[in-house]
Amino acid sequence: MRAPGTALVSFLALLSFTSVIAAYSCDANTLPTLELFGASILSINAVQVSNSPLSNPPTSFCNVTITYTHPGQNDTINTGIWLPNEWNGRFQGVGGGGWVAGLIPQQVILAVAKGYAAVSTDGGHDATATTASWGLVSPGNINWYQLQDFSATALNDMTVLGKQVTEAYYGKSITKSYWNGCSQGGRQGLMMAQRYPDAYDGILAIAPAINWAEFIPTMFWPQRVMKEAGYFPSQCELNALIAANVAACDELDGLKDGVVGLFGQCAFDPKSVVGQPYSCSDGNGTITAQGAAIIQEIWSGAHFSDGKFQWYQITPQSPLNGVGNTTCSADGTCTGVPSIFPLDWHRVFLQQNASFDPYTYTDAEWDAAYRLSVNKFTSVIGTSDPDLTGFKQNNGKMITWHGTSDQLIPFNNTVEYYQRVLKLDPSAADYYRIFTAPGAWHCAGGLGPQPTDPLAQLVSWVEGGVAPATLKANRTVAGENWEQELCQWPLSSIYKGGDPKSASSFACE
Repeated sequence: MRAPGTALVSFLALLSFTSVIAAYSCDANTLPTLELFGASILSINAVQVSNSPLSNPPTSFCNVTITYTHPGQNDTINTGIWLPNEWNGRFQGVGGGGWVAGLIPQQVILAVAKGYAAVSTDGGHDATATTASWGLVSPGNINWYQLQDFSATALNDMTVLGKQVTEAYYGKSITKSYWNGCSQGGRQGLMMAQRYPDAYDGILAIAPAINWAEFIPTMFWPQRVMKEAGYFPSQCELNALIAANVAACDELDGLKDGVVGLFGQCAFDPKSVVGQPYSCSDGNGTITAQGAAIIQEIWSGAHFSDGKFQWYQITPQSPLNGVGNTTCSADGTCTGVPSIFPLDWHRVFLQQNASFDPYTYTDAEWDAAYRLSVNKFTSVIGTSDPDLTGFKQNNGKMITWHGTSDQLIPFNNTVEYYQRVLKLDPSAADYYRIFTAPGAWHCAGGLGPQPTDPLAQLVSWVEGGVAPATLKANRTVAGENWEQELCQWPLSSIYKGGDPKSASSFACE
């Protein structure tokens, strides 16, 4: 880890900014020669941004863009470093989402508005580019260099470049460095901890897309189940089945609030509501035996043709409009609408054919595709290595929180990884903790509580030694603010009586 510099920012001034006079003006010509082993800098541009409306209140910063290539790899990568006029002495790597590696202005500005020097990368492809356009050099041939850039290389590159520019611009050493990202950004955070363990002092990896080679291909499982059954239920019917599950298990945690806090103890059988009516804006109907069987097969998890388990699916309380979406015509005929992420993975990376239809998989082909994903891509994009020894030795600290009703990345995907981390190092909670957000969706949204400022708690852990036992969280219920802290896994938040709007009415058990 980088040793604190002479301009050490006091932990007591956590929420305040330190005004600094930049050693260099916002001019690319005044920056020193940058060093990035294995790369060639193509251009450096710097633009002063005054009162950016992306934040409220508006924020002013120097926007430095570095374009570079790895000679011989035919790639072009852009790294952006945003340097606030009022710097708090810290550095933040900002992650991406989906197939976007980063450089999402609405995300980067959040760091800059809090005084962080922020860095992000496009990973070697434009955010609007289709996966097929960069994932294949030609039909049948994967663009391995582009995939490596996206998966890991560009993440380390941006960190190395970002730190050089930051310290040169301000003329001072960075005090502490943090990573912040959700989904793809969460996977990126785990990649930094596993492969580049001295890059960041603290990592906030929310709802991380870890175990990539396992969970991404099996995101297609709900669509496969419906196709094999020859029946695509309407979203109305699927929502009715999910609502019945929630109603049956809502009060297991002591409070009837539309959130299943103890989903692992829910023993709901969807067959028990076959024949019950449902109604929604796109029509009325009754829950069918086919629909009940399909949703049970989805909830049970993806498996091989011989019944052996492949990977987890989203919890029964999670919306299916992400991985199990359907659309219906006026005559009531419904078809599947698969998520673009598994669709692209099967087409571009597993079959190397942008027009491939994964609905056509035979049982044997489905089995083979899963094995191919795990065997061929884990070493490239996977972040499933439970050995965090390097991160631990560098005194790093990491926090993950994950919503139990995440509609894209299974909550148990995170739990599976963390269990292996603990098995390898029973004391891993000393430097890595995960927290359960009951009823929360992917990254944000849902009926359950969500953290108010987990990054601040991470900073407190890194700089003040205050390890979080819970994450402060809240939610809005009928227009009112309810406070409820997120529990450190494997504990769950249980209502003990009293005012449900107060965090003191809940306990982690």
